[in-house]
Amino acid sequence: MTALASPPPARLDDASRGLLLGALGVFIFALSIPMTRLAGGTAAAPQLDPLFVALGRAALAGLLSAAYLWLSGASRPRREQWAPLAWTAAGVVFGWPLLLGYAVRHVDAVHASVISGVLPLATAAMAALVLRQRPSLGFWACALAGLGLVIAFAWWRGAAGFQWADGLLLGAVLSASAGYVGGARLSAQMPPQQVICWVLVLSLPITLPVAALTWPAQPIAWSAWGGFLYVSLFSMWLGFFAWYRALAIGGTLRVSQVQVIQPFLSMLLAVPVLGERLDAMTLVFALAVIAMVWLGKRMPVETRP
Repeated sequence: MTALASPPPARLDDASRGLLLGALGVFIFALSIPMTRLAGGTAAAPQLDPLFVALGRAALAGLLSAAYLWLSGASRPRREQWAPLAWTAAGVVFGWPLLLGYAVRHVDAVHASVISGVLPLATAAMAALVLRQRPSLGFWACALAGLGLVIAFAWWRGAAGFQWADGLLLGAVLSASAGYVGGARLSAQMPPQQVICWVLVLSLPITLPVAALTWPAQPIAWSAWGGFLYVSLFSMWLGFFAWYRALAIGGTLRVSQVQVIQPFLSMLLAVPVLGERLDAMTLVFALAVIAMVWLGKRMPVETRP
């Protein structure tokens, strides 16, 4: 008797694979804020210097990137691509990690996660300015509402006053949004996974010497080194591989929707990683910010002629 042939296993389509990879990238990035605080410690119990965490992670990822580019036989960027690479580096290698690292020395990761929740809207607004897009009034209303929510949250958590760390966090958001837009433009001109690698290699003449000069002289807890390795290998490097690949195969508009949940994941992960407490009012603010981001990303955006 002839056995019935089993059907071939079902394969995920590009859209589904893109969403899965996008979710993986978002999960990796969501751990960045808790792991940055773990690496740097607090003002009362400092660990690694935030300058070392920020530029040391880029130096380690830059060395790995140089090896990857060499082994993969990547072509050198064209002359006109070096300026966008430098712009991207200013945002994602220097601005975001430095400002975030100093901020989370003074506010907890849950707090920082709520403030950074407006990053998708800030990125969309930056893209509108740089890429000559015309967002609808509904988008700008959602963007202003989201900004108003994080300002209100910062005021409430600061006991009717702002903390200077909140200004650093908003600066970090602006830096990251500029870097993301620069990276997105370059991803249309070269393989997406090479963008972050060239950005990191371009930054090595600064990041490597600074990392060496700020290498800790005092003993550091193993948990802090673990946080540093995470932000070096995953947040600064491998997370971009998953994220850019997801955008390429699943479509930017569809996959980028997954990023809406990133601040919520960051808050949830800060509880087991750092032992922080998630109170009801913080959760309400976070959900309100997420709702504004979700609405804003659904608003129409036109490209200017």
